[in-house]
Amino acid sequence: MDFTKTTEQDSHYNHLEQKSVDELLKAINNEDQSVPKAVAKALPQIELLVEKVVQQLKSGGRLFYMGAGTSGRLGILDASECPPTFGVPHDLVIGLIAGGDSAIRKAVEFAEDDSEQGWKDLQQQHINAKDIVIGIAASGTTPYVIGALKACGAQQIPTGCISCNAGSPLTQVADLPIEVVVGPEVVTGSSRMKAGTAQKLILNMITTTAMIQLGRVKGNKMVDMQLSNHKLVNRGTQMLMNELQISEIEAKTLLDTHQNVRAAIHAFKNT
Repeated sequence: MDFTKTTEQDSHYNHLEQKSVDELLKAINNEDQSVPKAVAKALPQIELLVEKVVQQLKSGGRLFYMGAGTSGRLGILDASECPPTFGVPHDLVIGLIAGGDSAIRKAVEFAEDDSEQGWKDLQQQHINAKDIVIGIAASGTTPYVIGALKACGAQQIPTGCISCNAGSPLTQVADLPIEVVVGPEVVTGSSRMKAGTAQKLILNMITTTAMIQLGRVKGNKMVDMQLSNHKLVNRGTQMLMNELQISEIEAKTLLDTHQNVRAAIHAFKNT
């Protein structure tokens, strides 16, 4: 490779096993503070990708995340939180991981090294040019992800990526790459740490911004959230009380009738 893998470079800290708990926590926290600054530098790249995501979703397409290991799990996490948070269908944002669903909990050996399986996984989802695929790989060298994005390019399916190394092979095959260079980890090569944190921050940005742009937030409230537990029912009740200036009993009745905050607001204002 003709690029430097900062994610694999030696830690700035040594003799970790000799340090106290206090020293270790301070070292990790010190490194973590650099992550938002690295993400800030990538905001122009993130903006371009989010705009394309919004365009594809508004045109009836879906958003796919693809990754291996921690990167794959983070994509699945972000995808799985979109339906309860924003009330969108479960197949609007889809996370795929090398090795399949069993790899969510337990690593599947060498699954990430198969450069053809990623495209096969996308074909099983009936991928098409309305969709958009974002490859997630801290190293920027994961064959499972690179192979999938290459195949997407050949089929005119738009792609993006999130990598933590500058000038990686993954960046070369993505239409809209994001490079967030966080530097060496406290434990050398443990990219679940700063790199994973950076990826999580960016994934938060992508789906949250896209869903706001799609009209899934009113003011600053999750009016389309699924009322799947008592905490969320109580939150929805409070939203209605504040928005409509009604009593708690009225709000609960309204929410119980319509099972959705947005629908309840609409019904109340149109009676």
